[in-house]
Amino acid sequence: VQLQESGGGSVQAGGSLRLSCAVSVYPSSPVCMGWFRQIPGKEREGVASLGSDTAPLYANTVKARFTISRDNAKSALYLEMDNLQLEDTAKYYCTAIPLSCRVLLRPLGSREYKYWGRGTQVTVSS
Repeated sequence: VQLQESGGGSVQAGGSLRLSCAVSVYPSSPVCMGWFRQIPGKEREGVASLGSDTAPLYANTVKARFTISRDNAKSALYLEMDNLQLEDTAKYYCTAIPLSCRVLLRPLGSREYKYWGRGTQVTVSS
């Protein structure tokens, strides 16, 4: 399974971006997928997760601003980011594991996932 993120870039505070994650071989169901972000020198932070059999889960810091979705037909995962803030600046990673999100102890914990993309940079400026 290979994951490839795209859609990152620079945007002013209050703006929007849509990240995409192309999956080379879609893991068989069930599958839990997510978006994480990381700033140099800090731990990778869970942003949102979505399972083939579960509702979306969001970090409190992005709730009501970010939306995770998936298109099984296109083997893709998306992250719609609205009202971006300076603190959203980070490298964003797509991740997946062929398990139900229900069995993960922490669906927003990076150690739960097996497959990772290389990331796409999001920079928010004032």
